[in-house]
Amino acid sequence: MTVRILDERDVRQLLPMGECIDVMAEALASLARGEVHNPLRFVVRPPGESSLMGLMPAHRGGDAKLWGLKTVAIFPGNSARGLDSHQGFVALFDGETGETRALLNAGAITAVRTAAVSGVATRLLAREDARTLALLGAGIQARSHLDAMRAVRDFDRIVVFSRTPGKLEGIEDAPSAEAAVRDADVICTTTSAAEPILARGWLKPGVHINAVGSSIPTTRELDTATMRDAALFVDRRESTINEAGDFLFPQREGAIGPEHIRAEIGELLIGTGEGRRSAEEVTVFKSLGLAVEDLAAAEHVLRRAEQENVGQVVSL
Repeated sequence: MTVRILDERDVRQLLPMGECIDVMAEALASLARGEVHNPLRFVVRPPGESSLMGLMPAHRGGDAKLWGLKTVAIFPGNSARGLDSHQGFVALFDGETGETRALLNAGAITAVRTAAVSGVATRLLAREDARTLALLGAGIQARSHLDAMRAVRDFDRIVVFSRTPGKLEGIEDAPSAEAAVRDADVICTTTSAAEPILARGWLKPGVHINAVGSSIPTTRELDTATMRDAALFVDRRESTINEAGDFLFPQREGAIGPEHIRAEIGELLIGTGEGRRSAEEVTVFKSLGLAVEDLAAAEHVLRRAEQENVGQVVSL
């Protein structure tokens, strides 16, 4: 059995943001049509340990069967080491024989596909006249989101707030999160914050928010009032009500429930869900990341790698 190995540089070369946005739109539409199986991720966090490991399997049936598995170790302290907090690989398995077809760098897949999904959500939900973008956070996801947001809207002004100003070269630094978002038409929260960094009173009417940084039940970036007042859109309902601290905290406070989720992004894409209702409405896309997104992104990279003979082919 031969396996194609694709490192971070290979993945980024073969997964440009514009292409990935289209790939993610089709992946989410396929999920909404019931064409893929995407169980909840399995997370291992030993007692007293700050790092964790996540296993994210997915399966696509039909005429082009395929298995995918992302194995990712998340180390929050890696940014101080100059490393990506997400370390691991995405494996693709032949849907007919189970043979391993490829191993791809998980950090690059995660960085690009996560921002690309936010790009899909922003294309569907942000006002057409959105001109000011605010980024909270300046790490790998902020950089990827900058690319994704520029791919779907023409911004006149881009502002960032980070604990370490100047990390996004050429982007206007704000002195506080509040100052960054006051005039924003689109906001991307891409931080490692455990407590809310965004308050309802800071938001202008009609803003669209991509809430990305928290993907576990015990942390959140948005305050309860923002979640209560906004139209809420998600990548997947089951994931949101089990894994999203941004949803679970206000639910425990009695502010919202599962019925508060207006639609999955895939439902908007296939026409079974309702999107923005007015120019004044605040919209939130709560991103968690799905294994089906990893499968689709990895398959796209592998297809291009085989066409262009990129990566290393080894015997396993």
